[in-house]
Amino acid sequence: MEKFDYMAKNGYEQLIYFYDKTTGLKGITCIHDTTLGPALGGTRIWNYQNEEEAVLDALRLARGMTYKNAAAGLNLGGGKTVLIGDADQCKSEAYFRALGRYVQTLNGRYITAEDVNTSTKDMEYVSMETKYVVGLEGKSGNPSPITALGAFHGIRAALKYKFNNDDISKYSFAVQGAGQTGYFLINYLLEAKAKKIYFSEINPRHIERMHREHPEVEFVKPDSLFGLNVDVVVPCALGAILNDTTIPQIKAKIIAGTANNALADENKHGRMIKDLGILYAPDFVINAGGVINVYHELHNYNREEVIKTVEKIYDRLLDIFKIADRDNISTQEAAKKFAEERMQTIHQLHSNYIPR
Repeated sequence: MEKFDYMAKNGYEQLIYFYDKTTGLKGITCIHDTTLGPALGGTRIWNYQNEEEAVLDALRLARGMTYKNAAAGLNLGGGKTVLIGDADQCKSEAYFRALGRYVQTLNGRYITAEDVNTSTKDMEYVSMETKYVVGLEGKSGNPSPITALGAFHGIRAALKYKFNNDDISKYSFAVQGAGQTGYFLINYLLEAKAKKIYFSEINPRHIERMHREHPEVEFVKPDSLFGLNVDVVVPCALGAILNDTTIPQIKAKIIAGTANNALADENKHGRMIKDLGILYAPDFVINAGGVINVYHELHNYNREEVIKTVEKIYDRLLDIFKIADRDNISTQEAAKKFAEERMQTIHQLHSNYIPR
């Protein structure tokens, strides 16, 4: 992978490797764009096959955070940290304090938070060494319920646009992933009396929890989920799940979920979904509830204000769907256009110097 060529092509600012010999911490922080403010994005731990895979994940996720933060109306840029290792083996107080020290060296250009395989407890250790961390207990806390709430409103918006009726009780859903955001989203759908919910999951503990708490939610094998005859497919697991194999299987008229980078190829697969007459809620718009939640932690956290801001995802998606139809482009392209226009406007606004 020619990293500098890739960075130049996609407008990246920094790619930082770091290593701590005491704890074995191995990580990469990527800062994509800071036009709107400091880069914010979580830290995930994953047992990547090699460094190239980790770098590509950091690059894609950081760029996704730029679009997510811009489209959500936040004064933040996009960044991400990936840590290479087995989360069941490497995590400790010293490990996350070492991470905090590296975050501190960026002097506020990057703010971190929890992500895949990290938790609010882990971020407490990070906060012992840096002030540039959000998602802490006693403040905004676990962002997953708020991410799921935003996706719930996004699903309602998609139903309204596609069927002119956002009453959840009239529709059926196939949810991929029931660990964090998927679990909370299923609960919101059940509270709204969804007609039928199927779910797939690979973690036995999460499967058992769903069977125990909600036996009416039907388990299906992961390779069967996308072909179900439902109204909405809801991807809530890892990325690149919408691809050449899965998209042709989909019978649903809507795809809307919390998974980041759900499209394996955002241009090719965004158009493929459009050509099939399926309405896709762009991931970085519909799953912005979590980053909205932690953003408010930087400005005197008030949960009521967070809920009000998250509810705006409904109207934002309706605007993006209209742009897609007006310009005859995929909803993914429309969402990027929506975000880029805001970034360009603010960049031009900052073209003149004003001392503060």
